[in-house]
Amino acid sequence: MKKQVAIMGATGMVGQRFVSLLENHPFFEVTSLYGSKRSAGKKYKDAVQWVLEKDIPEYAKSIVLKSFEDSPTVQENIVFSALPSDVANTLETELAKSGHFVFSNTSSHRYDEFVPILIPEVNPDHIEAVKFQGTKGFIVTNANCSTTGLVIPLKALLDRFKISDLFVVTMQAISGAGIHGLSALEIHGNVLPYIEKEEEKIEIETKKILGKFVQKFTDFDINIFARTNRVPVREGHTEVVFLKVEAYLPEIISALRDFRGLPQELKLPTAPLKPIIIFEDPLRPQPVLDVNNGNGMSVSVGRIRLKGGILTFTVLSHNTIRGAAGGSILNAELAYVKGLI
Repeated sequence: MKKQVAIMGATGMVGQRFVSLLENHPFFEVTSLYGSKRSAGKKYKDAVQWVLEKDIPEYAKSIVLKSFEDSPTVQENIVFSALPSDVANTLETELAKSGHFVFSNTSSHRYDEFVPILIPEVNPDHIEAVKFQGTKGFIVTNANCSTTGLVIPLKALLDRFKISDLFVVTMQAISGAGIHGLSALEIHGNVLPYIEKEEEKIEIETKKILGKFVQKFTDFDINIFARTNRVPVREGHTEVVFLKVEAYLPEIISALRDFRGLPQELKLPTAPLKPIIIFEDPLRPQPVLDVNNGNGMSVSVGRIRLKGGILTFTVLSHNTIRGAAGGSILNAELAYVKGLI
């Protein structure tokens, strides 16, 4: 029997991805959708400003939205959260205390003492931290969407080589700012050379994700320098990476191409067959061509070069699938097969 799940923030960009990706899921069945007070009481199809490529799934169209405000009573044990961070800060905590298993996309609890920033190919052992949260339920978070695309190839390299001194420059899609995040006048034909708090998130989260958990989190020791930019691309965050590595180029390419993680071993439903797809063509990866590789869950890597011990490559990942809703669903699948939910 499938587990019943609720989606918080179901009308937003990430919430819509949850609604779409959970259609006919083998483990989970969406039985409740939550929006703001102004949407509550309306059928989903009448309340949502749908912006995804595929139409609203039939199962969701007639679900009547409930309000996530004012401490709602939630029947489902499993909650996927795409809440605004100011709401998530308290509501996700309340849900965990009352016995719910919360898989969150917000940054509100990423730096809490026993809350893992989970990417199952990278740090599946970090899920053990939920046992120390001291609540009936627990909270598991995603990484920032640009961090997610970065740490997967970093993990592939770390499994075989020593790396240090990481520099990354991002070119982030406008969907990362949400449905109403940017006006056309701000972004059309333009590049915004700063995204508030993004650089700090990349630097802090990468260290936590690549670090260890043995009754407490210990950060990975690496210098990280990040610069983030918003560009007029609909979906897909592109990142140019530079780092020091002790390896030869053929070994590096092999490590990236051959990388597999626990989700691939377990054949989790949302896991891509290849977490990393390598391109030799210097004009790839491109968002318009490659953002949906692996159903949006694969990370595409190209322009791999090594000179004087400095490795550089370009990464592309789907920010609202791998970096958001799809990543949370994969986290829940891992918790499910481990018997934690």
